[in-house]
Order: sequence, then C-alpha cells, then structure tokens
Amino acid sequence: MNEQNKIAVLGGGSWATAIVKMLSENLETIGWYMRSEQAIEHIKENEHNPNYLRSAELNAQQLDLSSNINLTVANYDVLIIVIPSAFLTSELNKLKSSLEGKIIFSAIKGIVPETGLIIGEHFHKQYNIPFENIGVITGPCHAEEVAMERLSYLTIACQDEIKAKNIEKYLQSWYIKTKTSDDIIGTEYAAMLKNIYAVAAGMAHGLGYGDNFQAVLMSNAIREMKRFIKKVHKMKRNINNSAYLGDLLVTGYSLFSRNRQFGNMIGKGYTVKSAQIEMSMIAEGYYATKSAFKMIEEKNMNTPIIDTVYSILYANKNPKKEFKKLTSKLD
Repeated sequence: MNEQNKIAVLGGGSWATAIVKMLSENLETIGWYMRSEQAIEHIKENEHNPNYLRSAELNAQQLDLSSNINLTVANYDVLIIVIPSAFLTSELNKLKSSLEGKIIFSAIKGIVPETGLIIGEHFHKQYNIPFENIGVITGPCHAEEVAMERLSYLTIACQDEIKAKNIEKYLQSWYIKTKTSDDIIGTEYAAMLKNIYAVAAGMAHGLGYGDNFQAVLMSNAIREMKRFIKKVHKMKRNINNSAYLGDLLVTGYSLFSRNRQFGNMIGKGYTVKSAQIEMSMIAEGYYATKSAFKMIEEKNMNTPIIDTVYSILYANKNPKKEFKKLTSKLD
C-alpha cells in the first residue's frame, strides 16, 4: 500500500476537519471528500474550512480534496467515515466504486436511521465488510479543542490490533494521545448513547436543575449505559474507561457539546424543529434516541433516562413534568 495514498476522510463537518488536522501531523497526503465544492475552493485558497473550525489551520498542499465520493473511495484504501448518521445512506447511495478490500474506520457517533444499526454493523451487513476491516474512532475528544491543540485523548477500536495500531500512529501527536481497544461494538454504542445522555443533561440545565442533580444524572447514565451495552454485546469491558465514562462526561458537561446545547434549548421551551434550525448543526442524540428506544422496547431494557428523552422529543411530552417523574427513578 502506498504510504502517501493511504487514508481518506469522508465528511466535511467539524469532526472531519479535526481528524484531517490530526492526520496532517503524520501524513504528507490526505484524501478528503466533502460535498461542497465552494468549501473545497475556499480551503485551497485560504487554508481553513469556511463552515467548521475556522481556527484550524490546514495545509492545502497536503490535501487531495474532492467533491466526488467515487473518486476518493477508488483512490484510497483506508476510509475514515465522518458523515452524520442521518445522511450516511444518501451519501453512500452515490457510490459506484466498490468497497471491497477497503478498511473502514467510523468516527460517527450515531445509528443509521434506515437500518437501525451502528455504523460498524451497517457496513458489515449492508456492504459485506468483514469486522476485521472495520474500526471505530472515539473520544473523549471535542473537535474544537483539537483545533486549539489542547491535550485530547482518542480510543481506536478494531478486532484487528494491527489495523488499530496503524491508525493510532497516524492520529497521535504532541497534543493527541491514543489507545487501542478490541471492543468495536461496545465503544460505538457508547459513542451513540452518550449523545442521548448529553441531550438529557442539557434539558436538565435548561429546566433549571443544578450541579447536584447533574452529578446524579451522569452517575445513573453510566450505569444505564452499562446495562444497555451488556444487553446488546456482552463481553468483558470496564465501563469506567475513558472511551465510555470519559466520553460521556465531556459530552454531558462541555460547552462545546452540540447535544447538550440542543437539550438545553428544549428544556428552555424550544420545539425540536426550532432548536435544530437555530443550531444549524447536527445533534446526533436526537436521531439516536429514536433508534435506541426501539432497541429498548425489543430487548425490554431498564433505561429511565433514555425513556424520558424519547418521551419529550418524540411523544411531545412536557419536559418539566417528565423530568419531575425521572427524579424519583434516579438514585
């Protein structure tokens, strides 16, 4: 495999931009697919993404930019997918280039709505990608802090340890520390679930609940996450590791968290639609809630926090009343 023709990023948002920045520390050439031809031209001329993480400096000479997904997929062997889960199917429907033999790493924190699958399972079942060629890149890590080169941590999960180690060495730098894991299913579900809990944390803040309640909410959330993941993929794991608990905490508490921001607006009285319009960014937790709730019903899980978020977002229940009921279910 040609070293300089190895890794491409698919997606044009903030997390995609952050990953490109990380890779630029270690690679001379990075493939980058994004839909916006206007954004591509802006990056070539001004060396920053005009729509996301404008402070992140990019070296245009390193970037093989394209608005043609087929061209990027055909020319690169390792694909890091950073397309929001809500739009993944429509983007992949453009594909005519084969994914056979490709190594897929997902940096998406959600579930594919059309199939109800996490990204790794989706590529395995829909595109026959073997699990040893599928990996997950997760936090705790906010794109905004990568742009500022603040110390951040990543977990790279893959059944094939060699592939995980290869991606690890291209992402790490003086401000990015990495570790590997073999729990691709668990880390991906955790990355999806923490967005729902961050929406809950935002709702609580918007409703006027204080730090004391937030601590109880997050304590219950990690236990709820443990029950959920154990039910869907039982294996030995430490739920208190950074890929699970750490990612939950940073997403639940950080001012950079889009999901917390979305939940905060709902708690303050915004409708779902008005909150989405004002944010102008994707809050993955909104879409993940519906998919997670469907799984909860099928597997009869005990998940009062997710149930509460679902009732507010999809059953149009009153946030104040629903959270008052939730307070009696937490300990």
